[in-house]
Amino acid sequence: MKREKIKISTEFIKLDSFLKFSGMCETGGIAKELVQSGQVEVNGEICTMRGKKLRQGDVVCIPNAQAEAEII
Repeated sequence: MKREKIKISTEFIKLDSFLKFSGMCETGGIAKELVQSGQVEVNGEICTMRGKKLRQGDVVCIPNAQAEAEII
């Protein structure tokens, strides 16, 4: 699976916002459901915290998609 680099212009971005901003989820509600149901991995570990702060190089995986945060 190809990993997309998602450019963000802030020091960090919250996990649920990243899922929506990156296009991995269509809505914040879908992002919330994925996170709460344990379907999201951050750096290889399941994460159930919607507000987790993602920083440079963090890798997020959901079923059928993968993205990496890149600070610009």
